Amino acid sequence: MLSVGVGESPRESLSELARLGARLIIQRAVEEEFDAWLGRARYERRPPDQRVERSEESGMRNGFRPRKLQTAEGELEIQIPQVRQAAETFASKLFPRTPKLVRTEPLKALVIGAFVRGLSMRDVESLCEEAGLGKLSKATASRMCEELKERFERFRRRDLYEIRLVALFLDATFIAVRPDGPKEGVQVAWGFTEDGERVLLSVSLGMRESFEDWQSLGRDLISRGLGAPMLIVADGAPGLIKAIEQCWPASDRQRCCVHRARNLYAKLPDRERERVKHAYWQALDDAISETDAKRRLQALVDDLDKGGFTAAARCLAEDLDALVVHLRYPVRHRRRWRSTNLLERSLGEVKRRTKVMGRFPGETSCLTLVWAVLDLLITHQTNGINFNALDRQRLKRARYQGNEQTIPEEATAA
Repeated sequence: MLSVGVGESPRESLSELARLGARLIIQRAVEEEFDAWLGRARYERRPPDQRVERSEESGMRNGFRPRKLQTAEGELEIQIPQVRQAAETFASKLFPRTPKLVRTEPLKALVIGAFVRGLSMRDVESLCEEAGLGKLSKATASRMCEELKERFERFRRRDLYEIRLVALFLDATFIAVRPDGPKEGVQVAWGFTEDGERVLLSVSLGMRESFEDWQSLGRDLISRGLGAPMLIVADGAPGLIKAIEQCWPASDRQRCCVHRARNLYAKLPDRERERVKHAYWQALDDAISETDAKRRLQALVDDLDKGGFTAAARCLAEDLDALVVHLRYPVRHRRRWRSTNLLERSLGEVKRRTKVMGRFPGETSCLTLVWAVLDLLITHQTNGINFNALDRQRLKRARYQGNEQTIPEEATAA
């Protein structure tokens, strides 16, 4: 699920998530420690009878200074509060006086725990001590959890009127959402804008990933102002296809080529899979137009049928037109348009990350964590799509003039 667009290693991106989370935890802890030392929170004013007698003791806030912290996953920069007009300078007890490598594995556990439900006081204290930091209050972890949930709620409510999509990607994964009961579908929608930027649009619960579930997601996106995307990439689930056709009847629909390949391989004996795999992807990679791709794939269908692999031939022939729709779009980015790989790999990493936790205490905690991981992997990565002038001409023709054959210049560029 993340082979396209997030570098070569999704785990590195999740490591970055843990690193950023650790930084947030430490920053919050330092600021709370400073508040306690100063005797008041930021923007809090002392009662008049205390202002004079304590002014020289505690002093006044005076900005921040950076402090480097070495961790097992790299260097973190924490902002240490400064004070003026105080009898002594502020020295955080969370930082060792001598250089020391802070262990980030305990902090990873603390980050994930805070994302999901907060941790007990004992858990917080033991994990921080394992990492080489001092004590961190339960209030800090709880506040982080609440802040994250508030951000997720803002994400769910934000309007989408300004977003113009070239491609919308839809997929789902099944996660143990509640303390008991069966796993439930978590549905995700993201896309590429006309400026080539990646945008995460929706993370929602779909109990059975049925037509009604996907229809509800589509209607929510539309009600928040999302215009019809040019292309929608999804697997072949009947309920999902029906919802796409109802919510966005004018959009092109691309059948995920990776999902179709898996279905195809499952209907072949082991000895045939490598040969068919090579022929299948070569047909898609070498094609210069929809017609050319369909001809090449039809030749593979005929070959499978003649070889006695009737079920595999029927599988490939089904919905064949939808397998080659991506070739209406800039050929230079064909690998982006033809599968939900980015989303699938992201969801796979979410499941890997949450497996050790068993079940979530409820759907809000589950969706918040899924959103937090996907927001980093999909939205906060820099590698979007760079549309050149030829790409933009092709997109304009596809939007306003419908289906056309790939022009020679595009075939050469590919």
